Amino acid sequence: MTSAASTPASPAFRTIDLRGHALGPAELRAAVPRLTAGDGTGVEQAVRGIIADVRARGFAALSELATKFDGVEQRHPRVPAEAISAALDTLDPAVRAALEESIARARAFAAAQVPADVTVHPADGASVTQRWVPVRRVGLYVPGGLAVYPSSVVMNVVPAQAAGVGSIALASPPQKENGGLPHPTILAAAALLGIDEVYAIGGAQAIVSFAYGIPAGTEGEHDGGGALAAIEPADVVTGPGNIFVATAKRLVKGVVGIDAEAGPTEIAVLADAGARPELVAADLISQAEHDPRAGSVLVTDSPQLAERVREQLAVLAERTKHRDRVVEALSGEQSGVVLVDDLAAGIAVCDAYAAEHLEIMTADAPAVAARIRNAGAVFVGDYSPVSLGDYCAGSNHVLPTSGTAAFSSGLNVTTFLRAIQVVDYSEAALRGVSAHIRSLSDAEDLPAHGDAVDARFAGA
Repeated sequence: MTSAASTPASPAFRTIDLRGHALGPAELRAAVPRLTAGDGTGVEQAVRGIIADVRARGFAALSELATKFDGVEQRHPRVPAEAISAALDTLDPAVRAALEESIARARAFAAAQVPADVTVHPADGASVTQRWVPVRRVGLYVPGGLAVYPSSVVMNVVPAQAAGVGSIALASPPQKENGGLPHPTILAAAALLGIDEVYAIGGAQAIVSFAYGIPAGTEGEHDGGGALAAIEPADVVTGPGNIFVATAKRLVKGVVGIDAEAGPTEIAVLADAGARPELVAADLISQAEHDPRAGSVLVTDSPQLAERVREQLAVLAERTKHRDRVVEALSGEQSGVVLVDDLAAGIAVCDAYAAEHLEIMTADAPAVAARIRNAGAVFVGDYSPVSLGDYCAGSNHVLPTSGTAAFSSGLNVTTFLRAIQVVDYSEAALRGVSAHIRSLSDAEDLPAHGDAVDARFAGA
C-alpha cells in the first residue's frame, strides 16, 4: 500500500495508497503516517535523574542545570519585576497590537466555556449539586528552542484566568543572549496578561519545580538578603515542550494534574479535487516548519490533486526560511499523502489519524467538518488555516497530538477546574431510599453501609 514518490528538487513526500482496501479502525490507525516510537529509556532515565536532583538539592540543582543546558549563571530563577516591565516597554508596537487582539479573542472564547453549577432534585428534600471550583495554583510552561512562543503564553494563561485560578506562575528557558532571562517577547506577553511570577527555568527541571515546589534556600544558598524565596508547588502543570518536558509531565502526573504529554505538532488536510493545491501545500509547510519531526498529512480521493500539491511543496519549500527543517519533516515517515476511494473513506482515515489540527478543504466543508469525530481542532474551508488558530481565532492552540485526540481535548477552561458534587438530603428524603440502600449494601456484602443509614432511624 506504500510507494515512494519524489523528485530530486522536492521533499520525499511519500504516498500511502488505501484505495480498494476495506480497513477497520485499528488497521487504519496502523496505516496512517506516524513516527515510529523510539526507545525512550534513555530519556526517561535522564529525566528521572533531573527530578531526583532538583527534589534533593533545590536551587543548587537548578543553577547547575541552567549552566549545563543553557550556558547561564543563575542564583535564583525568578525574573525581576523590572525586567518584565522593561520587556513590555520595548515590545514592537505591531507585535503588542497582535498580542492584545489574540488575548481579547481568547478571553471571549474562554469566558464562554466556564460551566455553570447544576442542581437536581431527585425527590422532595433531596438535592445533588455539581459545583465547579478552580484549582489553587497552576504552573505554565512556555518552551524556547527552535522558535519563540508568546502565543503559548496567551493560550496557557487565558483559560486559567477565566477559570478563576488565583495563583499563576510561568516558566520559560533562560537564554544566554538575553542576560539569562527568557526571551523578552515571552516576558512582554506575561506583562500584558498581568503575570508577574515568571521563572527562567527550562525543560524537565521547570516541570519538577512546579510539581514538587522548591523550598526556600538550601544550606549555604543566599542572595545577599537572606534565604532564597521558595517556589510554591502547583496543582496543575500545562504547556508544550520537547520530549524531556513531555516525559517529565508523564512522570509527575498524579503528583499534579497535567494537560497532556504533547508530541511533535501535526496537521492533516482532507481535500477533494476542487481544493486549491497552493493552499494545501502552504498549510502543510506551515506546520512542518515547527520541527523536523512534525507531521504533515494530506488525505484525498484525487490523485491529480495529490500530484499538484507535491509540485507546490517542491516550489514553496525552496522559498521558505526554514527549508531544511521543512524538507526533513515532509520527507519523514510521519508525513505523506493518503489516497482514498471517496470522501467517506477520507473521513474514516481522518478519524483514525485523530489529528492535532485537521483542515477541511472539500465541497460543503461545514457539513464534512460536522461528520468528524476525532481531532484536536477542525479548520473549515479555505479561509480558516491552522495559522489562524495558532494566533488569532480565539481558539486554543494547545491541542492533543499523536492520535490522542481520539480520547482527549485541547487546553480549555475545564483543565483548571474541578467538579465537586454536593449531596444534601433531608431526613424524609433519606428515609425514602433507605430500603434500597440496605438492599444494595447487602447485595455487595457491605452491610455496614446499610447500618450507617439504619442508625439514623433507630428507635424512630
